[in-house]
Amino acid sequence: MLLKEKMDRINVLAKKSKQETLTPDEKKEQEELRAEYLKSFREHFKRHLETIRFSDDNPNNCVEKGKEKQ
Repeated sequence: MLLKEKMDRINVLAKKSKQETLTPDEKKEQEELRAEYLKSFREHFKRHLETIRFSDDNPNNCVEKGKEKQ
């Protein structure tokens, strides 16, 4: 995930944009930080989904993503 400093900066810019108009440089920085955040979030979420295993009541019948039950 993103560094705490970057997350804090995203929040500062979001709060400022609600109170006043951002400068063009701040707006560009906000867009770049948001894009970086979304990319990181999606990668983390995808890795998390890839670890999920489906099973019924019998733990020996677990099915991993892309594999059939044997």
